Amino acid sequence: MFRQRPAHAALFGLVSALVCCLVAGCGGSEKGYRISGKVTFKGQPIPKGKIQFIPDTSKGNSGPVGFADIKDGAYDTDLPGGHGMPGGAVMIKIEGFDPSKTEKDKSGETLIKPLFPMYQTTADLPKETTTKDFDVPAAAAGTGAGTGKPGDPIIP
Repeated sequence: MFRQRPAHAALFGLVSALVCCLVAGCGGSEKGYRISGKVTFKGQPIPKGKIQFIPDTSKGNSGPVGFADIKDGAYDTDLPGGHGMPGGAVMIKIEGFDPSKTEKDKSGETLIKPLFPMYQTTADLPKETTTKDFDVPAAAAGTGAGTGKPGDPIIP
């Protein structure tokens, strides 16, 4: 039969707690900072989409990638499906879709047509809760640039 000594139990508990903190992330900075705002395209709210805030490592920034769903022209990283942003120098990716415009692919799956190719921009955001609105320019619809998929790296 195995008998654990109290000193070993305390040490084991301390080490376990430390490992959990390192893996899960202790403190607010690992969760990122809340950011919310409006997103428009051609002056109109984007009906549905995604926004990502990616630390710009070329400018020495690091931290979690922030993201949120866009619904009826608004986003908030604190809502379900979102994650706080790192603050500082970030690269921003915006995708917009119009759910009323759909098409079927060869397999019969319904696809929602994008309003524009993935739009990319940069910003220097505060390392605190903030709001920031974005207007995707009309020219983004015809550029063909930034036509990546979610999760693709941004190419400056």
